[in-house]
Amino acid sequence: MNQPFRGIGLKIVSVLVFIIMASMIKSVSDHIPPGQAVFARSFFAIPVILVWLWYRHELRIGLVTANPMGHVWRGVAGTMAMGLGFAGLGLLPLPEVTAIGYAAPLLTVIFAAMFLGEDVRAFRLTAVALGLVGVLIVLSPRFESVSSGALGSRETLGATVVLMGAVFSALAQVFVRKLVNIERTSAIVFYFSVTSTVLSLITIPFGWVVPTLSEAALLLCAGLLGGIGQIFLTSSYRFADASVIAPFEYASMLFALAIGYFVFGEVPTLVMLAGAALVILAGVLIIWRERQLGIQRDRQRKAMTPGG
Repeated sequence: MNQPFRGIGLKIVSVLVFIIMASMIKSVSDHIPPGQAVFARSFFAIPVILVWLWYRHELRIGLVTANPMGHVWRGVAGTMAMGLGFAGLGLLPLPEVTAIGYAAPLLTVIFAAMFLGEDVRAFRLTAVALGLVGVLIVLSPRFESVSSGALGSRETLGATVVLMGAVFSALAQVFVRKLVNIERTSAIVFYFSVTSTVLSLITIPFGWVVPTLSEAALLLCAGLLGGIGQIFLTSSYRFADASVIAPFEYASMLFALAIGYFVFGEVPTLVMLAGAALVILAGVLIIWRERQLGIQRDRQRKAMTPGG
């Protein structure tokens, strides 16, 4: 079913939902530890996913898995990425966390070449290098304190944590690339929520707290929005090619800038905006190149098909 505008619309809605979810996590981050936030985000998303599968009549077949350990490894990497990202939200402005998070798809290109044997040539490597320069520009003000010996500064810690989150997010994407060859998307989404819920419980001894009524409501809403956002994201790829939809992921920067300014009073710096622009440019170039390669592969398959 090729309905590109519908697919793009669903993608943009999913991006907005995820940014609102992140904003809710950020608003409680002063009191709620990251592990507890991961639990709420994952646990309360499960009912939403199950209802969605029931509505689509896929509840029975949608959760069948042929590779349970693959889901475990994807869950470990994804949970680490989520926890580190949530920790970063309590330490850095929302637009900055969003910009550093854009390193994940760039690192995925590198990890896919290292671990999956994907052929990555000069164009994509150049784009990755350009994007990583942008990430370094975003990070540079936060690491200026390193030269002065203030290694424990809040900003430096936040930048380090978010960058490590991007690394684990890229690793999670590599595991997903392996899973999609044999697993349904519904199973990948569901078992990630289950795995991250279980893994988050390990952090209980490190200081979970009793949330206030307003914090509990925000955590509940964050979890529900996480599930809803995942459904919109998954549905968007049913209506258009990934290469068409993927660039709209960067709309998250516009939403993050708006919410950061109007809700949290965060004013972005020119350095951060310049670095983010480079990262976004690199990401779009990689997506464009992937589309070109996909067109070439389709032409080759047609040429090799009798009567094609």
